[in-house]
Amino acid sequence: MSKPSFSLVSPVQRTTSVVFASPHSGRDYPLAFLRDAVLNAREIRSSEDAFVDQLFDAAPSQGAPLLFANAPRAYVDLNRAPEEFDPALIDGIRRAAHNPRIASGLGVIPRVVSNGRAIMRGKISLAEAHMRITDYWRPYHDQLQALLDQAHGTFGEAILIDCHSMPHEAIESVSPVGSARPDVVLGDRFGAAAAGSVVERVEAAFASAGFKVARNMPFAGAYITQHYGRPSRRQHAVQVEIDRALYMDERTVRPNGNYKAFKTALDGVVAELAAIGAAGDVRVAAE
Repeated sequence: MSKPSFSLVSPVQRTTSVVFASPHSGRDYPLAFLRDAVLNAREIRSSEDAFVDQLFDAAPSQGAPLLFANAPRAYVDLNRAPEEFDPALIDGIRRAAHNPRIASGLGVIPRVVSNGRAIMRGKISLAEAHMRITDYWRPYHDQLQALLDQAHGTFGEAILIDCHSMPHEAIESVSPVGSARPDVVLGDRFGAAAAGSVVERVEAAFASAGFKVARNMPFAGAYITQHYGRPSRRQHAVQVEIDRALYMDERTVRPNGNYKAFKTALDGVVAELAAIGAAGDVRVAAE
């Protein structure tokens, strides 16, 4: 790849225990990878959380670091466990106990993008799979844990805002007929990944900006919230899923006419989220 596996934008002065991270907005597609793919350059981006790193780029100005992947999700999924290898894609892997993510082609090295479309024909070598983990997956997670450790050391707690986007159709398929579809879905693994007071304030930040918010349905959080969410250790993780239709054309993977207004509203939300862990704010620290 032409870029490192991730980028980190640090604040001039860190004033909050909140860390913003975007594991799925990477768009540095290796030429060899695109050459071997059976999807075109637009189709392969359908599983990408396009523009999410840009949407949250106000974080450093609010005293919080922003970490985002450069490696694309179709190449390596940073929101999966490193051992979730798919035997249908990777040579030399034995079938193990049933894992629904792997079975659907969404292991740590994805076999498909959205709507189950295959990324490539045939298999990759086990050595190639290990390279993607070593060179791209581990550096991102090492950096993420370092940021959380720094927050814990400085503020006595760490709060991870795990930033994602969701296809509009994913919300339509689970919303009851006649009900208002959520703009944002927060995932805390049904209370296991973050203290209730943290999630309440995250929800309030989005709601005060006029967004309709739901929790845990249809997305409760995957590997990152499960792995990093340790509220008993004062390390909280909340997954944020934003409806892509609010700011982009999903068919063309381009910002839509509402992008600027949405970004302005989200800048205010980011400020509110950073304030949850701001120095001197003891409401979370006292829990």
